[in-house]
Amino acid sequence: MNQLVSRLQVRNISKSYPGCLANQQVNLTILPGEIHALLGENGAGKSTLMKIIYGLVRPDAGEIFWEGKQINLHSPSQARNLGIGMVFQHFSLFDTLTATENIALTLSPKEKWNLLRLSQKIRTLSEAYGLNIECDRPVHTLSVGEKQRLEILRCLYHKTKLLILDEPTAVLTPQETEKLFATLQQIASDGCSILFSSHKLPEVQFLCSNATILRQGQVVAQCNPQQETPASLAKLMIGSEQGGGEEFYQTLISGKQQKEKPLGPVCLQVNNLCLKSQNPYGMMLQHIDLQVHIGEIVGIAGVAGNGQTELLAALSGEILCPQPEMILLGEMPIGDCGVAKRRRLGLAYVPEERLQKGVVSNFSLLENALLTAHSQGLVSRGRIRFRKLKAWTQRICDAFNVSPAVIDMPAASLSGGNLQKFIMGREISQNPAVLIAAHPTWGVDVSATASIHQALIEIRDHGAAVLMISEDLDELFALCDRIGAIYKGQLSAFKPVTQTSRDEIGRWMAGLE
Repeated sequence: MNQLVSRLQVRNISKSYPGCLANQQVNLTILPGEIHALLGENGAGKSTLMKIIYGLVRPDAGEIFWEGKQINLHSPSQARNLGIGMVFQHFSLFDTLTATENIALTLSPKEKWNLLRLSQKIRTLSEAYGLNIECDRPVHTLSVGEKQRLEILRCLYHKTKLLILDEPTAVLTPQETEKLFATLQQIASDGCSILFSSHKLPEVQFLCSNATILRQGQVVAQCNPQQETPASLAKLMIGSEQGGGEEFYQTLISGKQQKEKPLGPVCLQVNNLCLKSQNPYGMMLQHIDLQVHIGEIVGIAGVAGNGQTELLAALSGEILCPQPEMILLGEMPIGDCGVAKRRRLGLAYVPEERLQKGVVSNFSLLENALLTAHSQGLVSRGRIRFRKLKAWTQRICDAFNVSPAVIDMPAASLSGGNLQKFIMGREISQNPAVLIAAHPTWGVDVSATASIHQALIEIRDHGAAVLMISEDLDELFALCDRIGAIYKGQLSAFKPVTQTSRDEIGRWMAGLE
């Protein structure tokens, strides 16, 4: 393709790490105003390629052309000056600064210190794109979804010619996703190119006109997603039919509902939980009542920032309740029990922020496995049983297809999807009585989504109680036996998924009913 008409062209890009060839002779061309998808399983090399284009990673070999001229990218600031912006899957924000101050860090000194004017511009921009955010709030008080909105706003604030989006809809509701897509189509129509990476194949089909597909670091196909099916795209990503056609894809994205059967005893119960948030911008929980029975998956939907973070903190033991009886595990009051005791009693937890709360990023996978699973016979008389710990960690990596499965490598070296698989595997492998999972398949590819969904269904069918908090209604309807919504710190009633609809749950999420 003629490089003079392209916005970006990468030629024969290669990048390797110890024990891993992330990119091998990758070629990619993006035209002005094009929304181009970058697809592949977790570990296929997508994030590495995007970071190379953004100047965050230096390639070992290959060439990059920007608007027809060869360039050598040394830093993200150089990329931003050219007009390249990136929204990361893991947030690159300073928690102690406000939303406005985080955006100011990327501006010129003349703009940077006029924070009042900057806040006004950000508010105007956020309202125009439906990405509303309170500019004066410290980032550590924002929910996951609000941090994602801030990342997108920070990029949109600049006059970007190429916008790189790594899983931008992972924590957005369907309504927010629709607004984001309208925004992306508008900026693309104005000539901005977009490189869009997502594991949600229907989104890719709807939004993108071209796709480059990576497998094990190499380009294996280029296509127009709108002329493909989700099944054919999944086949290209994975490399085989694995059962074939639309049935295979539906298996990847859908759980298998169990036949209706009488509920078992209540395993997790929340009684009239009222709790003030520990930060001034948080959401107060108001009269939360909740029951999860043995052998069922209960889902809570909601727009980010409506009390999910506070509810998760109360359920996991991160924040203690005013009265012990506000939370019962079986018949035992645990509202005043800390995290460690709740885990000993059989409660496992997958937090919404995997890097901040799910793992210690500079610890190895071995050490991170030990953090929550030490009671699985991995410690004896105060000493770590390293042989058993290694076998335990390797089983998790093998069972959940964590790649690369090098158990002594730092957790931060894994891609986001592989890290999520590791955390889910670590918790599920402990056979908990109750599993609380927040956004269980955030940023996970279609194949891994199937593995996680199947694991959740299996522990449910073996008698565990599962509480799942997610903003992905497709996932909730695929997996859950009952579903409700949280809005401004209050829970709706819960209904069997067979007796409700996406529209009804959407109204609950918006507080309309």
